Amino acid sequence: MSLMDALNISSMGMTAQRRRVEVISSNLANASTTRTEEGGPYRRKDVVFQSVSPSQSFTEALKGELAGGAERGVEVVAIYEDPSPFLRRYDPSHPDADENGYVSYPNVNPIEEMVNLLSATRSFEASVQSINTIKDMARRSLEIGR
Repeated sequence: MSLMDALNISSMGMTAQRRRVEVISSNLANASTTRTEEGGPYRRKDVVFQSVSPSQSFTEALKGELAGGAERGVEVVAIYEDPSPFLRRYDPSHPDADENGYVSYPNVNPIEEMVNLLSATRSFEASVQSINTIKDMARRSLEIGR
């Protein structure tokens, strides 16, 4: 694997985790939103990652597969809405209460979202560290030629 391939894979990971952080932040920001433009409470969203090959030619990919597997990166392929039921609480004074006095709140668990946020930031930091290591390797390789 070349240093440029490693940089490409690490940057793909950073991009995917940045998108994940954005979605998690949106979930946390809307954890109490009982009315959206679509109607009803906010529905929790999550990202779907897929393993992909970094941009390379067919010949390079084939050589990589024959040599024991091509390098793989990751990207966000979809953002889906969590189909789990909304949380219902009795609050007849709330403007969004139904005829029985219950309010539907988003299916967002702030504790779970904070754990996901921590996981995403740690993954992002690991990609940053990987890029820093690759840059250090490239710098040291140039110093050998002196």
